[in-house]
Amino acid sequence: MRRKAGLVLLALAVFFAALSPLLRWYAFPRLAKVPANQYQDMVLEAKDATLLDYATMRAKKVSKVTIVQTLKGDVEASERIEESAGRDVVVWDGLSYVVGPDGEMVSEIPERYIFDAHTQDPVHATGEMVDGDPVRRQGIEFKWPFLTEKRDYEYFDAQARVTAPIHYKGTQDFRGLEVYYFEQTIPWTKVRIPKTLPVEGLTPEAVAGTGTTRWYTTVRKFWVEPLTGAPVYGEELHREELRGGTLLGDRDKVTAFAGHVKMREDYIDHTVDLVKSNRTLVLLMTSYLPWGFLALGLSLLTLSLYLEVRGHRPAGRAATETEEPSTVSA
Repeated sequence: MRRKAGLVLLALAVFFAALSPLLRWYAFPRLAKVPANQYQDMVLEAKDATLLDYATMRAKKVSKVTIVQTLKGDVEASERIEESAGRDVVVWDGLSYVVGPDGEMVSEIPERYIFDAHTQDPVHATGEMVDGDPVRRQGIEFKWPFLTEKRDYEYFDAQARVTAPIHYKGTQDFRGLEVYYFEQTIPWTKVRIPKTLPVEGLTPEAVAGTGTTRWYTTVRKFWVEPLTGAPVYGEELHREELRGGTLLGDRDKVTAFAGHVKMREDYIDHTVDLVKSNRTLVLLMTSYLPWGFLALGLSLLTLSLYLEVRGHRPAGRAATETEEPSTVSA
C-alpha cells in the first residue's frame, strides 16, 4: 500500500513540475491579451499654454488647454479581421479632442489602430487610418507589450505619421509601482493640417491654397508598468507652428499651440489602481502559480522518495527487534 502511494505522489510530482514551465512559457503568451471590447478615456491638460486665435491669426497665452483622448474597441471589426488574419486582433477607434479655456473645440483627430491582441504588433488591414488618411503603422502605439523589456522600442507618432525610436531611460518608482521610463523626441516635422478646424468654412485645402504649412515637434514621455505594458503616466512637451504663406501676412511663422501636456490628477489615480489590479493577474500567471507548482512538485517528490525508502526497510530487522529471547532449560 505504501508503495502505491509513493507511485501516486511521484506521478503528481512530475505533473506539477511539468505544469510550471508550461504555464509560464506556453499558456501565458496565449492567454494574456488585450480584450477586444476595451474602452478607456483619459484627460490631459496643458496649463499656461500658448494657443492660436484663428479669428486674428495671433498666438495668445491661455490658462489651460484640455485634451480628451478616448479608445473604444470595435468587436465586430476585430472579428471580421481575425477571419483573414488568422490571429487574435484588436481594433481601437481613438479620438483626440482638444478644447480651449472657453470650452470651444480647437481640433479633433480620429484614429483607427489595429494590432495583435497578444504582442501589440500592428496588423495591417483596411480601415487603418489617422484623421481619415490611410496609414501603415510600424511599431507600437498607446500600449507596450506584456513583459516590457529594458530596451528601446519603435513607436508610431500619429501627428507626423512616422515611426521613431522611443528610448528606455531607466527604472523608477511611480506611486508605489516599479515602472520603466521611456522618452521619444520628434524633431520639427512638416505635418498635415487637421481636417476639422475651429473656424467654420476653413478647410485644410483652403489653408494649403494660401501656401501656409503646419509644423510640429514634441518630446514624448511615458512611465510604463513592465508586466502589463500599460503606461501609468505620460507627458508631452508639445509645439505646433504655422509657417509661411499669405494666411500669416508678413510673418514667417506663428505658434499654433505650445504647452507642457500632463495627465490630469484624477486620471492618474484611476490608471494606477487599474494597472495594479491587472498586474496581479499577470504575476499569477508568470510567477506565483509557476513557482508554486514547482515547489509543490518538489515537495511531492521528496515525500514519494521518503515513502519508497520506508517501503524498502529490511523486514528481518524489524522481526529481530521484536523477537523475545528464548529460555534454555537444563
